[in-house]
Amino acid sequence: MNTALQTEILRRIELAMEAAREVFARFTPGKIETEYKVGHDPVTEADRAVDAVLKKELLRTGEGWLSEESADDLSRLENDCVWVVDPLDGTREFVKGIPEFCVSVAFVQNRQPIAGGICNPVTNEVFLGSRDTGLQYNGRPAQPSSRTSLQGATILASRSEVKRGEWKTFEDAPFQVRAMGSVAYKLALVSAGLADATFTLTPKNEWDVAGGSALVQSAGGFVQLLDATPLQCNRKNPLISGLIACAPGIRQELTALLQPFCIAS
Repeated sequence: MNTALQTEILRRIELAMEAAREVFARFTPGKIETEYKVGHDPVTEADRAVDAVLKKELLRTGEGWLSEESADDLSRLENDCVWVVDPLDGTREFVKGIPEFCVSVAFVQNRQPIAGGICNPVTNEVFLGSRDTGLQYNGRPAQPSSRTSLQGATILASRSEVKRGEWKTFEDAPFQVRAMGSVAYKLALVSAGLADATFTLTPKNEWDVAGGSALVQSAGGFVQLLDATPLQCNRKNPLISGLIACAPGIRQELTALLQPFCIAS
């Protein structure tokens, strides 16, 4: 991505985050009417409103669009540049008034998420970055943690996975497990060194992880699918295996720990 395009892309993401925050200001987390999609996933008016404003701010002629809240137009597969968006990741937390939800945006070029933005409108956190410029957290440069061992590390876990008992195998691990919502927000926290790692043991969709993965990699962190392959986006089927993201210093130890899950996947 050349310098001019990079600057334009980051500016578009920044403006889209600001517009999304204005939309969220119209809603009160924990006090909003909720519908349920097939599979019992919640969706609200906020999801749809943010999706519309993101599309308006981000999309240009010749670019593709993949969003959780938009009908999938497979013509995106013909585009080298695609936006992969989750207007509201962590809708369950939003509905319950838990401040662990966010807007997630990724700019994908040749299947690689190379720039991203994540905004938590309640905590007023904005994560913005690209592989060429690095990461900014609330306007200041940020990096993953410098931890070199899992001993004492903070690992962010999926609240739903913990509730289902899928993390019981890690009860005696040398790290602290912190359960929370929104995989995108967890990835953003890892990118800025506010946690040491996160991983998900269940499949996710590209829109869940593309923005956060772009941020982690922009900051110099490590990202890999649970099946031990690199993350690629803008595929016909957006469902991927689980994801591992961490500070670079604990990459080898963490991937070794998760190797049984990689084989199983």
